[in-house]
Amino acid sequence: MVDVTGAAELLGHEAEMLAVRLGHAQRLGNMGWAEWHLHTGETIWSDQVYVIFGRDPGDGPIPLPDLPEHVEPADVATLDRLLWSVVQGVEPVQAEFRIRRGGAAADLRDLRVVLEPLSGPGGTIGMHGVIQDITGRRRAERMVSESRRQLLEARERAAEERHVMLALREAILPEPVGCLDLQQTKIAVRYVPAEKTANLGGDWFEAASAADGRVLLAIGDASGHGLPAISRMAQLRHALVGLAMTGQGANRLLAWLNDLVMHQLKDTTATAIIGHLDPETRVFAWGQAGNLAPILVRGGEATQLAQPRGVLLGAAPGSPYELATTRLLPGDQLLLFTDGLVERRTRDIDVGLDLALAAARRVCGHDLDGSLDRLLADIGGPNPEDDACLLAVGILS
Repeated sequence: MVDVTGAAELLGHEAEMLAVRLGHAQRLGNMGWAEWHLHTGETIWSDQVYVIFGRDPGDGPIPLPDLPEHVEPADVATLDRLLWSVVQGVEPVQAEFRIRRGGAAADLRDLRVVLEPLSGPGGTIGMHGVIQDITGRRRAERMVSESRRQLLEARERAAEERHVMLALREAILPEPVGCLDLQQTKIAVRYVPAEKTANLGGDWFEAASAADGRVLLAIGDASGHGLPAISRMAQLRHALVGLAMTGQGANRLLAWLNDLVMHQLKDTTATAIIGHLDPETRVFAWGQAGNLAPILVRGGEATQLAQPRGVLLGAAPGSPYELATTRLLPGDQLLLFTDGLVERRTRDIDVGLDLALAAARRVCGHDLDGSLDRLLADIGGPNPEDDACLLAVGILS
């Protein structure tokens, strides 16, 4: 004999559990279902649709004729097309539009609605479907889109700023094409800008014949990045060119530049190497201010010159600068460089210096210009974080 009461209780329990699961699914998906009957005017909403519309269940669902009053005015036409498509067709249709939840204009919600017609003996008698609140998804998409737009604008601004700064550098410090050919001497120069726009800095060089027949050779790096560093670089280089007209030695020129930085370029420091090369005697008389010593390439071997005493420009007033002399031989190459050539955030500076020494062994005085390109490639190419200057001198046989 069938236990009718037990079976009914079981079916009732399963129906209750199914209803609970459906309620969970609607809350998790922030979606609900609705029906509108055209002939009777009856409207049926699931509990979650009340939540989506911010409506008290005690007020009942919104009748279909009143629904446009809750839709954002700009989207009413979208709702009209959706409803017309449902009435005219037999397939489900969908659309997205915004509503003012709870009648508050500020609380706009994005809805995705999928509807299909309810068919009866005389044709379409109503419609039913699913309503989902997709406000969070659309808001996230708009945030991503806005972030992408801002990123593109920032990249465009950075590219424009880089172009302006490089153009300004070129106007202040034009880079010679190829080598500068002097008496029994070749000179080649490379300025290597940082890969990152914001890190264009104050590296500079000078190579020119002096009135007494010597060759003035200098490199330097003013602290900072961007236009302020380029401005400081220009002041230092122009000051050196003027001071060099006195014919004073490199150590005296460094002392004057130190006074300039201390008194005129506040909150600034700079490194520099300044030297004079006598083409007749091949003696290079030089001094340095906080810069790595030059590399001498002789007979296929590369070594750094012994470094004379000298502190950063702007570090202390009245600092003494020593003068060192190096006699160059036919076939020698001398490489002056700023720290951006060998220093990388991802490696120790000694590692970069070892790479530069190894690459310098292959520098050829008869192809000095091409040798610098190969040297730069061998040590890892442009520095992402800092610009660099490289000045090479070749003594012809």
